[in-house]
Amino acid sequence: MKKENLKQYIYGIADNVLILGQRLSELCGHGPSLETDIACTNIALDLLGQTRSYYQYVAQLFDEDKTEDDIAFLRTERQYKNVLLVEQPNTHFGYVIVRQFFFDVFHLQLLQQLQNSTDETLSAIAKKAIKEVSYHKRFSSDWIKRLGDGTEESHQKVQEAVNDLWRFTDELFHMTEDDIATLESGVGIDVRVLKDKYYQQVKEILQEATLDIPETSWFQKGGKQGIHSEHMGYLLSDLQYMQRTYPDMKW
Repeated sequence: MKKENLKQYIYGIADNVLILGQRLSELCGHGPSLETDIACTNIALDLLGQTRSYYQYVAQLFDEDKTEDDIAFLRTERQYKNVLLVEQPNTHFGYVIVRQFFFDVFHLQLLQQLQNSTDETLSAIAKKAIKEVSYHKRFSSDWIKRLGDGTEESHQKVQEAVNDLWRFTDELFHMTEDDIATLESGVGIDVRVLKDKYYQQVKEILQEATLDIPETSWFQKGGKQGIHSEHMGYLLSDLQYMQRTYPDMKW
């Protein structure tokens, strides 16, 4: 395994949590209730904290001086390797919860496997993050049930979100060349083996929430290769604005 394989593999994990954390942070002060607003903000902070740990590790793998801020703010759109799911916009609260739920189920399974990595740093990050992500999954699962088995309007809105976001779930289990290289070295994990358990858990929660499971067999992908949706550029323009406008600014 080459050093570049490891860097790209970590990007594939870390960029997911950065972009989802950025999406959730957009909701700060706009939640449907004060308690939910604070909960979403805290989840965003958890994700950004995890991102820092990953990026600090990646920075050590560069031959030149790099910081976590360089990695977060100074890459171009095609250099981010997050899945398309996490960059989808906050259309309404149903979309926020479904997007979070679809990712949380995967994220927890990923971390449970990653803690067994032969890379001690990745293993330590996973072990530390599992407790946070267990809460994230419980939070989003509970909201799926509340909205799905709630009022007629809440059911309709969350079903709309499930139908629209379902097509992005399969990409979670795609393996890039860097994923395969790290897997063969014992550092990475094979996310393909998580797929059946993932969809089983997701479908059980959706059924409990009285929601229909989409029957589509067509899935959209590209994010892991750096090919993103039209939403990504707008997200990065907000995320990177201060650093690009005032380079190397110190608080």
